[in-house]
Amino acid sequence: MVALWTLSVLLSACLLWPVCLALTPPAELPQPHNLPPLLGFNSSDGSPSVDLPMALRVFSVDYHHVQAPFEIVLWIMLASLAKLGFHWSGRVPAVFPESCLLIMVGLLVGGVIYGVRHSAPPTLSADAFFLFLLPPIVLDAGYFLPGKLFFENLGTILWYAVLGTLWNVLGIGLSLYGVCLLAQSSLGDVSLLHCLLFGSLIAAVDPVAVLSVFQEMHVNEQLHILVFGESLLNDAVTVVLYKLFESFLRLPSVSGLDVLLGGCRVVVVGLGGLFVGLFFGLLAALTSRFTSRAQVIAPLFVFLYSYLSYLTSEMLHLSGIMAIVTCAVTMKQYVEANVSERSNTSIQYFLKMWSSVSETLIFIFLGVSTIQDVHMWSWPFVCSTLLLCLAWRATGVLLLTAVVNKLRRNTVTFRDQFIIAYGGLRGAICFSLVFLIDDFPKKRLFITTTIVVILFTVFVQGMTIKPLVELLDVKRKKRALPTVSEEIHSRLIDHLLAGIEDVVGYWGQHYWKDRVYQELERREQRRDEEAPPIEDPRSHSRPLLPEEMDSIRRILSRNLQNFNKKVRDPSSKTRQRQQPQLREGQRIQSLQLPKRTGSFHKTKRL
Repeated sequence: MVALWTLSVLLSACLLWPVCLALTPPAELPQPHNLPPLLGFNSSDGSPSVDLPMALRVFSVDYHHVQAPFEIVLWIMLASLAKLGFHWSGRVPAVFPESCLLIMVGLLVGGVIYGVRHSAPPTLSADAFFLFLLPPIVLDAGYFLPGKLFFENLGTILWYAVLGTLWNVLGIGLSLYGVCLLAQSSLGDVSLLHCLLFGSLIAAVDPVAVLSVFQEMHVNEQLHILVFGESLLNDAVTVVLYKLFESFLRLPSVSGLDVLLGGCRVVVVGLGGLFVGLFFGLLAALTSRFTSRAQVIAPLFVFLYSYLSYLTSEMLHLSGIMAIVTCAVTMKQYVEANVSERSNTSIQYFLKMWSSVSETLIFIFLGVSTIQDVHMWSWPFVCSTLLLCLAWRATGVLLLTAVVNKLRRNTVTFRDQFIIAYGGLRGAICFSLVFLIDDFPKKRLFITTTIVVILFTVFVQGMTIKPLVELLDVKRKKRALPTVSEEIHSRLIDHLLAGIEDVVGYWGQHYWKDRVYQELERREQRRDEEAPPIEDPRSHSRPLLPEEMDSIRRILSRNLQNFNKKVRDPSSKTRQRQQPQLREGQRIQSLQLPKRTGSFHKTKRL
């Protein structure tokens, strides 16, 4: 671990050296202008001489030629080494969340850069964040979104994300305007629209920070999907409200008609992003059906169509977050069934790697960007913002949950409500939005307040939420094996569905699962007959071992795609082309299954 942190420091020095070298060019070298590189100087009159070519250089440094990709690679390498050092740091991950230590690394790197250059370190631009770092994180979250849990709790998630965000934005904005009116001497030049604009960005619950904390706690599925889904859709609502208040600030005056049109714009932006994502998701599903002869490029369509949905929405001033989430959820089921198992594995690993690197870079740049000269401090404004964020979120969760519990069958307990309210962590979305505000006298105060709120929520709330979960005894995710009753009912449903598939002539998942179970039972019986008799008769019947169950699941997941393709494809020529794959799938790990005969045993052609 010490070696990794040492390597990170050395890499930071390597990152700083070319930057400093680029800022301070050597003074002793002549800098001729408008001259070809191979022409020399005549020392007498300074005119160019073609008779005296310059000496050939054996070694030279041209940093400006590779500056941009070189620095990008170094930043990614620094982020990866910091993440690797965190996971090899012993007991530190059990105490500190990963986001906290990454921000500390960013603070250290920013301090070193500031000490070397004597100027503010480079900050994370809003365009770089919204166009390059945020899409892979949202795509990963949408692609691996537990669809059943999400749609079962969709009403509650939208209740929290839409009404809860409006509650927080209006509450924080109006309360801060009251604070500004009380402190006229220092905050008198902050208008109501500026307070509402700041309230819209400070109310954004960052899914990056929430995911990095909640994935380490293994809370129950319902609590996790409520917090994660709310933070994911909360960003879309927040960005829309931010752009709406920004448009109001640029108008000479705001009328009632403008407010009505603004409400319509919020609906259009949200639904527009939804339809754009749905279009590209279906287009990706259709394209993936024709990748059987070029499976190498199949994963590429997942990333291209998702990113196109995001860019198209941003181009049309729609919700890019809503578009990429909808695209990921739409195309996941179809793409997984159309591409090979290796392509699915490539998609999963690349998405996880891409989102992990983006998440790490975001937290490091949060720390780096904190070291700068644009800060402005105001005790009333900063402390009021921090308290108002906690108070309005807590009251909003309590009031909204009291209403939604009357309609839910599985109510949200008070302990879960406390974790939902306490888990409202702020992150890079707030930080990126605050830099987009048009210049006015108190913009530096907004930047400083945003940084304080982010650091407080990530460090204080992020570090204490795990002990609070253990102290309140919040229900955790189930890790135990299924009970005997659950196993019996699961087997009963499997046999029932296998019988239905047998009647209609459909060779599906449950049929092959039933055949595998039957073959395993036959092998077990033959093994018992060949084995010498033993005294204890109970040893003849034993449950399947976990490794045997895992082997069955792997066999089914690897071979069922071929049978689904056979059922869906109506052309006989395609079926002939897929016969080798079908024969390989029908073996199911060398299991000799009896042949099916009869009119009902023919595969149904859809």
